[in-house]
Amino acid sequence: MKVVVAIDSLKGSLSSVLAGNTIKDAILNVMPDSNVVVKPLADGGEGTTEALVDGMGGKLVNISVTGPLGDKILSSYGIVENKNLAIIEMASASGITLVKEELRNPLNTTTYGVGEMIKDAISKGIRNFIVGIGGSATNDGGFGMLKALGFSFLDKDNNEIELGAKGLRTLAKIDISNKLKELDECNFNVACDVNNPLCGENGASYIYGPQKGADEKMVKELDSLLENFAKLTSNIIGKDNSKIEGVGAAGGLGFAFLSYLNANLKSGIKIVLDQTQLEKEIIDADIVITGEGRLDNQTAMGKAPIGVAKLAKAHNKLVIAFSGCVTDDAIACNKEGIDAYFPTIQALDTLENILKEDMAKKNLYNTVVQTFNLIKNVRGL
Repeated sequence: MKVVVAIDSLKGSLSSVLAGNTIKDAILNVMPDSNVVVKPLADGGEGTTEALVDGMGGKLVNISVTGPLGDKILSSYGIVENKNLAIIEMASASGITLVKEELRNPLNTTTYGVGEMIKDAISKGIRNFIVGIGGSATNDGGFGMLKALGFSFLDKDNNEIELGAKGLRTLAKIDISNKLKELDECNFNVACDVNNPLCGENGASYIYGPQKGADEKMVKELDSLLENFAKLTSNIIGKDNSKIEGVGAAGGLGFAFLSYLNANLKSGIKIVLDQTQLEKEIIDADIVITGEGRLDNQTAMGKAPIGVAKLAKAHNKLVIAFSGCVTDDAIACNKEGIDAYFPTIQALDTLENILKEDMAKKNLYNTVVQTFNLIKNVRGL
């Protein structure tokens, strides 16, 4: 029997690869002759770098970058050398969790550190990039990132504008002549799972600005600043990308990637599934296993386990999911391709104990053993 395991991380307890290997050990305990293939799983958000680096034999690179408020912070990104690939989470350089709540103000925050990570990877010879852009603290349209890559953003007197969205107040000219030449050799796949345009009532500033610290007055100003940035950009590239779905992600970082770096904005889970070549393993599998820390109706709306389930169902495979806990509305997952799901928590305990790595592994292992005891007997194996 061949079983393919692609389970998302169980946040706070098990990484994607550790959960997958725990499941593999449990299956082999019941059916030692099985072929169990473990693939990393993530959706482009938090944990994507760790999952892909672990699962694809990559390495982490530590780097000092400019944080969202302009101070130097220690960050990291992943490199998978045999794919000439860098994996970057923008939140590790410009994320909202890096800014204390009382200091959150999207006029001040910058994406400059994201550009520094890209520049560092390019200096190491990397030309392919996966960039997750969730969890940002920024609303600068991505010009900070572009500035780190050699683009110039100038006021009417040809002086560089200051970092942060507030710098856009004086933006009069964009000069691309000094951008890193290697950028033309690079391919950027950007994990973008929102459909917001850059400006307007459904745009970056109005929808996400308030959670980053913007009040009503600031939201209107931010929207106006991004609109001007978009107009100047259209003069440079010869088209208006501001209304394309997804460019409003991360305070307009999606817009910068699409307009200046010729990036592909894609579903995070699609990027990960493509990179890990999961479908190739599923084709001749008997069972596909997926899951995440909590299964609920949001899972059914297209999170990572559903991406796996839909891929498996395209090849008519049995799909089983394991999860730390499930909610009543998780039954919606059955309609989206998960044939059966099983919560792993086996006894009442404190949340602190349940989330401990050893306890989480034990609970997952025991649940999988019992599930495959049933499968073994039903199938007469």
